[in-house]
Amino acid sequence: MGREIAHVMGHQAADWLERPEREQEERPNLLLPALKLKPGDTVADIGAGTGYYTRRMAKLVGEKGTIYAVEIQQEMLDLLTNKMAQLKIGNVKPILGTVDNPKLPRASVDLILMVDVYHEFDYPYEMARAMSAALKPGGRMVFVEFRGEDPEVPIKPVHKMTEAQVRKEMTVQPLEWVETIEVLPRQHIIVFRKRNKSE
Repeated sequence: MGREIAHVMGHQAADWLERPEREQEERPNLLLPALKLKPGDTVADIGAGTGYYTRRMAKLVGEKGTIYAVEIQQEMLDLLTNKMAQLKIGNVKPILGTVDNPKLPRASVDLILMVDVYHEFDYPYEMARAMSAALKPGGRMVFVEFRGEDPEVPIKPVHKMTEAQVRKEMTVQPLEWVETIEVLPRQHIIVFRKRNKSE
């Protein structure tokens, strides 16, 4: 669909995911409320990395909720599961996905979150299709991507996405755009909802 796909960040760069500046650059304190998570929700964190967002969401969904932490690199999942054990977080289920399938249970997830991940998918169409299948009817899929429209965002263009491009790529999926939330300093929060069969 007219976009170059970026290379996947290797587990060797895991430290970058936990950098202290991330708090200021990405403002998780603004992103998390925008997700409107409720206790008991089932959430999939795709490209979970070291669990930066996984552990924050695990608190919000509580003991009755579940976070599926999906990664395609076993080394990253090992780092994540060690971190969860260390923090005594028990509601996270690690999943080793593949480049075209997150291996999530069908129609089981309330919300799918991808933070700076979608633009690295080797098979974006197949992944979005498989993720849509994992959503419950009315479930939400949320893309957090560095703003491709903004030359001031100090990230290589191949690692940014415009809102228009994300929306264009989702037109072929069983999803409808709900809103784009612009509360973050450098990223869009682009929210879609899974259509019900009858729509």
